[in-house]
Amino acid sequence: MLILNAVSDPVEQLPPLREIIADNDLRATKALGQNFLCDLNLTRKIARQAGITPSDHVIEIGPGPGGLTRGLLLEGARRMTAIEFDERAIRALQSLKAAAASRLDLVHGDALKKEMLEFGSDNHRKIVANLPYNIATPLLIGWLRDIHGKGEAAYQSITVMVQKEVAERMAARDNTKPYGRLSVLCQWLCDCRICFDVPASAFVPPPKVTSAIIQLTPKHRSDTIEFSIMENLTENAFGQRRKMIRQTLKAYLPILEDLGIDTTLRAENLSVSQFIQLAEAHSQ
Repeated sequence: MLILNAVSDPVEQLPPLREIIADNDLRATKALGQNFLCDLNLTRKIARQAGITPSDHVIEIGPGPGGLTRGLLLEGARRMTAIEFDERAIRALQSLKAAAASRLDLVHGDALKKEMLEFGSDNHRKIVANLPYNIATPLLIGWLRDIHGKGEAAYQSITVMVQKEVAERMAARDNTKPYGRLSVLCQWLCDCRICFDVPASAFVPPPKVTSAIIQLTPKHRSDTIEFSIMENLTENAFGQRRKMIRQTLKAYLPILEDLGIDTTLRAENLSVSQFIQLAEAHSQ
């Protein structure tokens, strides 16, 4: 009996990424925080970590030559929006767009100026990206603001690659050196889990730091704290992190005393739940 081979995904038939980079003179630019992932085994591993399902609308930031984009498509993404600032990368991605057909939309623009909630529909968005190092934190803050407003309806999850030290700050516990403003904002709104490290050798060109994959999953919350209040609170608390909170949080002194919090502590000694208590009391 003749057995026909299953038709392979056209994405699998594309030239190697290094060839795409060379043909389009797509040299990574430091000013854009670019470091390209060329190992498709790794990009598919990242895609699997995100748990892509056919109903998800995947949003990717800075696809570059499309290494992670390919991984996501090959691991089941049926609807993707990839936002790219670099015109060179847009040109280099045309063959991938053609192979992916209706599964992939390319958007040429600045992700910092894009409203992510315009893409896809509520309860179906997942962000998966190798974030440009120089804009990772402001992007994350913007997405946290979206989650504050809409919870899981904004994003089911955010699975991103960042510098390892940034991932450690996002997931850090109180009374540790990495713990800071980003830790509180992330953990107030999400469950944060560092998935695995990615060595510098995985990139072209290799950066001078180790990276890590971190996943944020929105969690149910019962507070009604405005995002700006928590932003201001954590900015004041950690703005001069070596000072005691009786100095950095003078406006909160009566609340600190009512809550029985030692005012000789530093911001890094307060738990996320204590910051939530402070912000809630301040909001009343």
